[in-house]
Amino acid sequence: MLVHTVLFWLKPDLTNGQRTEFATALKALGDIPHHRSFHLGTPAGVADRPVVDKTFDYSITCLFENLAAHNAYQVHPLHVAFLEQGKPKWIRSQVYDAD
Repeated sequence: MLVHTVLFWLKPDLTNGQRTEFATALKALGDIPHHRSFHLGTPAGVADRPVVDKTFDYSITCLFENLAAHNAYQVHPLHVAFLEQGKPKWIRSQVYDAD
């Protein structure tokens, strides 16, 4: 199994409409058939601690059966379109892949 987690920090000057558009496009990644599960989230309301980072705006976590499924997801048209449309809206993204 491969766990793919991505955090997004959006540009602070985005309008509410642009933020909604980004979240909708991000949610659509859940429709890509290559992952076993998909979770879209925002920072949880857990207690502040030095090791907890709540500075991001959105996160996704996808579970893949194997590296081949992950690689197929990366080139899926919905994912490619998300990158093209979404990238101008974020100032930073951070990817964590673990097996």
